[in-house]
Amino acid sequence: MEAKNYTSMQQFFLTGLSEDPEMQFVLFGLFMSMFLVTVLGNLLIMLVTSCDSHCHTPMYFFLCNLSFVDICLTSTTITKMLVNIYMHTMEISYTECLTQVYFLNNFLGMDNFLLTIMAYDYFVAICHPLNYTIIMNPRICGLLVLLSWITMFWVSLIHMLLMKQPKFSISTEIPHFFCELTELLRVAYSDTHINNIFLYLVTALLGVFPVIGIAFSYFHIVSALLKMSSIGNKYKAFSTCGSHLCVVSLFYGTGFMVHLSSAVAHSSKRNAITSIMYTVVTPMLNPIQCQLVSPDLESYIFK
Repeated sequence: MEAKNYTSMQQFFLTGLSEDPEMQFVLFGLFMSMFLVTVLGNLLIMLVTSCDSHCHTPMYFFLCNLSFVDICLTSTTITKMLVNIYMHTMEISYTECLTQVYFLNNFLGMDNFLLTIMAYDYFVAICHPLNYTIIMNPRICGLLVLLSWITMFWVSLIHMLLMKQPKFSISTEIPHFFCELTELLRVAYSDTHINNIFLYLVTALLGVFPVIGIAFSYFHIVSALLKMSSIGNKYKAFSTCGSHLCVVSLFYGTGFMVHLSSAVAHSSKRNAITSIMYTVVTPMLNPIQCQLVSPDLESYIFK
């Protein structure tokens, strides 16, 4: 029988990380703990940066925005999985799935932009400390974040408009614990050539170029740090930039592994496990990154 596209009553099935009933309790406890740590830790960052006047700097402004995005990102991916495990079901409606895809793309893109902006912020603070307050003034910082939101709004919207074309059979299984765009396109039975072209184009533009920008910033940061004479200033800079670089490496490394390696060889379970790193673990590490940031870094670099 020919499959039909019932977009109004369509239901998908998320197979999750494991179909073993005994593992469901373990997964529920593990991801619930990670979810609570992520939400509470990032909420604390937002509260402290809002109330403490010493944290009213560009570095903490971007960290505060990153905390908000990370809470939203984790909530988008984990909450549905926790509900499904608790309710002993794998169902997700067509509308819920596309909504999850839209917000997931939005928040992943914002993580991407904010990590890049933070690298540029550290670059200016360390390499151009005398002009830091002029270059990274509040108006510029707000404009950078606003442009990032506008860009991801339109990119995600185009993805959703293109998703009107693919057709899915009833009760399609998605080998993941959330609706990821690449997996959704893979299980479609109609032609998804245009969707894939736009997906890889966006991945290249919004992934490769920010990585180049981050690499450029850190090249000059490392060069400047090697010229420093003060051990204390070097430690402040290395602790701040090092924590950010670890998060960047984890986020981009696992993200590219999922989205680009799938074009060569596909392993749904491996991709699902790898995606945990940039959708769950990376947001959970943001509070650690915040603790290592020196709020007065820019004033200490070239003392």
